[in-house]
Amino acid sequence: MSDISAAETRPLAGRYALVTGATRGIGRATALALAAAGAHVIAVGRTAGALEELDDAILKAGSTATLVPLDMKDGAGIDRLGGALFERFGMLDVFVGNAGVLGPITPLAQVEPNEWDDAIAVNLTANWRLIRSLDP
Repeated sequence: MSDISAAETRPLAGRYALVTGATRGIGRATALALAAAGAHVIAVGRTAGALEELDDAILKAGSTATLVPLDMKDGAGIDRLGGALFERFGMLDVFVGNAGVLGPITPLAQVEPNEWDDAIAVNLTANWRLIRSLDP
């Protein structure tokens, strides 16, 4: 019999973790690590199919997920998210604001205003809105 307790192998059991940009790269790896640690992962991403693939991987890791298809440029959707999560779970233990876009790789004078606005909306404004929405 092992001397390792469940708390040591799944220290986030019973905890809720929100990860934005959860379907690829660092966000996916973070969501899977949180799931392996026992957290219920609230995975936010733009693509339903990629979220479903992540859900399958999280289930394999022995945890559960709530999938939230949401574009981080959807300010009203972000604003509703905190209240919806509070209604459903009553708490949030971990927030990983990972969603981000690189934007155009070009001299600044050649960046179009809409490209600039998109990068700021995802990389900066979305996290401000998320913190406002999730804080209560």
